[in-house]
Amino acid sequence: MTYLLITKIINRMDDDEIRQIVQNVVRKMTGTPQTDPLPASPVGKRIVALGADHGGFELKGILKTEIESLGFVVMDVGTNSKEPVDYPDFAHSVAQMVGTGRAWRGIMIDGAGIGSCIVANKVPNVRAGMAYDVSSASNGREHNDTNVLTLGAGLIGVNLAKQIVKVWLTTDFGGDRHTKRVDKIKSVEKMYLK
Repeated sequence: MTYLLITKIINRMDDDEIRQIVQNVVRKMTGTPQTDPLPASPVGKRIVALGADHGGFELKGILKTEIESLGFVVMDVGTNSKEPVDYPDFAHSVAQMVGTGRAWRGIMIDGAGIGSCIVANKVPNVRAGMAYDVSSASNGREHNDTNVLTLGAGLIGVNLAKQIVKVWLTTDFGGDRHTKRVDKIKSVEKMYLK
């Protein structure tokens, strides 16, 4: 009876939720302190880390409202003004939240989206992809299971950015033949984490 109940609960959870539970159990079993507490979120809400440099600051504010209207919890990692800043700092913060499991997904906005994508992909457990249209957003999720999206505020308009974000956040990973390829991406990453 208990086994069936646990199985039903686990089947309703996504991989990130299960990973978080396992990490908490291992932490408790080994006595390892949790140095960076997970942000609290309403039950069932998924956390999206959101960041931008000065070039993406205005678009970040617009997209924050859009993401929240879709039912997600936004963790804004900055920047908080149009004062010049370095995009690697904010791309790293977004990617770190996703890579450590503190956020379900992440979105980073800079001028072109390319540099932030490069930075985010340096963080373990992150598969960042830049999207410039709805098709690339959908493909990144469905085929590559991207968990960080980068956008170029200087290359796309507000309406297109909203469409890209909505598609990216609501598209599931396709699995099947794509799973083998994503597993190969993960194995390449592991080769360099030694």
